[in-house]
Amino acid sequence: MIRGMSQSVHVIRHGEVENPEKILYGRQPGWRLSQRGQEMAEVIGQWSKSLDLGALHVSPLQRAQETAAPISRVHGIPITTDEKLIEAANIFEGKKFEFGSGVLRHPAAWKHLYNPWKPSWGEPYEEQISRMLAAIFDAKKAAGAKDAIVVSHQLPIWILRSAIEGRRLLHDPRKRECTLASVTSVHFDEDGMISGTSYSEPAKHLLPKK
Repeated sequence: MIRGMSQSVHVIRHGEVENPEKILYGRQPGWRLSQRGQEMAEVIGQWSKSLDLGALHVSPLQRAQETAAPISRVHGIPITTDEKLIEAANIFEGKKFEFGSGVLRHPAAWKHLYNPWKPSWGEPYEEQISRMLAAIFDAKKAAGAKDAIVVSHQLPIWILRSAIEGRRLLHDPRKRECTLASVTSVHFDEDGMISGTSYSEPAKHLLPKK
């Protein structure tokens, strides 16, 4: 924790999902962690031992719930499911989606790509920011004077961080600093206002090699 900060909400991305076909699973139910993803979740549970934890709020999706399970076990804190932490909606959900291949090769998909600033193919960035901010403030309140953990998904986490740090929302998805099982910590000052962020990768040694 940054010196002088009175409280933090640690926003964790879920671990690796079992997805050999590279499907954009989005909000679809039933996508579970892979074996490596389960190992990542255990690492995050061990990482969390250093925290004085007062709340654990988690996306309703299975991969996030499974990532949170070791944290819940370590601290003896129940998981509170928060719909505001869900993955961003996306028109291409359920399809293969890779740059240079998949749906991008089909002209029928192009009509959804006309406005990258919104974005036109999914949940508007401003809506993601609004719900993610509400979620972290809810978790902060639930934790009292202690830290909180929330478990969510890459795009909402990255857009939240970008908004807090004053970075433009339009971006290259391949350059997001939000790896599997990473921790984006939002720090609050003594007045309860957001004062900064920090980022770490406790499970970096388990990340797939590029």
